[in-house]
Amino acid sequence: MADEDPGPLHIRIGDEELLIRRRYEVASIVNDLLIALWFTIGSVLFFSDSTEYAGTWLFLIGSVQLMIRPAIRLRRRIHLRRFRSGRPTEASHDF
Repeated sequence: MADEDPGPLHIRIGDEELLIRRRYEVASIVNDLLIALWFTIGSVLFFSDSTEYAGTWLFLIGSVQLMIRPAIRLRRRIHLRRFRSGRPTEASHDF
């Protein structure tokens, strides 16, 4: 009976790898929240001429943080290569 279901697939991942994945996920979430904060506050500051300068700086900070996001993903990928050399370290749904 070749059509029988062999059961669930079990994959073992080391505790250290899971810890690394969680840390980078938290860093990415915090970065995304800060980006949203800077752009929201910057947008509000654009309503007044007297606070427009500060709003411009917050937009610049938010833009720089947008560059940090792929840097976090790249660093995570490089860090995880130690555990899984030659095999993919991310899925398409990863942050």
